[in-house]
Amino acid sequence: MDSLTRISVVVCTYNRADSLVKTLESVVSQSLPQGIDWEILVIDNNSSDETRRVVEDFCLQHPQRVRYLFEPQQGVSHARNAGVRGARGEIVAFIDDDETADAQWLLNLTANLFSVEWAGAGGRVMPQWNGSRPRWTQSESSFIAGPLAMFAPSIDEGELTEPPFGANMAFKREMFARFGGFRTDLGRVGKALLSGEDTEFGRRLLSAGLRLSYEPSAVTHHPVEETRLRRRYFLSWWFYKGKSDIRELADQGQIRRLFPILLRLFRDAAVEAVRWVITFDPAGRFICALKIWAYAGQAFEYYRQSSDAKKKGPLLNSDARP
Repeated sequence: MDSLTRISVVVCTYNRADSLVKTLESVVSQSLPQGIDWEILVIDNNSSDETRRVVEDFCLQHPQRVRYLFEPQQGVSHARNAGVRGARGEIVAFIDDDETADAQWLLNLTANLFSVEWAGAGGRVMPQWNGSRPRWTQSESSFIAGPLAMFAPSIDEGELTEPPFGANMAFKREMFARFGGFRTDLGRVGKALLSGEDTEFGRRLLSAGLRLSYEPSAVTHHPVEETRLRRRYFLSWWFYKGKSDIRELADQGQIRRLFPILLRLFRDAAVEAVRWVITFDPAGRFICALKIWAYAGQAFEYYRQSSDAKKKGPLLNSDARP
């Protein structure tokens, strides 16, 4: 593998040796045209299980395809940035360590990225149910899709107006050189549910007027673990999502500008509380509760950011370099 590598698939992993085997099996068997050189770069983010042995086995079986890289700084953003730094490809694709990919996933996801028209792409992330789907999750609301890592904005390919999820996305590597890497003040660290490092990067590109392609034929399958099918998990996920949203907005010197947002979220939380009282449909009531928890997370993070700003001066975010 040399500097002519066209695509790098980055798999960030932390203590998921068992599921990682299935992920790598699905990725290493991808079907691409003979003229496209590509690699798989596994970023071990401080795992204490059998992750290294699993990856080294794949390296031995596929020495020209799979590489291992250890990233000691805990956190998915640090791992993603390490993957970008270590990638040899012109295009950098991402898939989670508990997913599996369809055979044509990588080809379909990256097909349009060799042209100048697109800066990045996202594919469909479909839930893989291990049992029956609870009735309270059978809603098209993003408040249900988010905690389940579902991403399927349309059945047709086209241009994205929202950023793709890190579970199934790809960008030209030059985008990271131009716009920096994933923000290290966002994203999961260990088992914490803070998120948003992936979508924040996508929003950066969209805000700059760049175009992202939606490829519904590029499909990954995300297992729905039993822990995700608890209402408590959904409530916690949206609380941390609220924190992530405020943290994303709280750029240097902008914390005071968030005060109108704080007033609005208290108003919206009050509205949702009333809806929760008067709504009889259990699924509808639960979505009201999720919104309230998201507003609570926003308020909590606003207070924390305000307190830090008073103590330390203007808020300093990560420099977001890969």
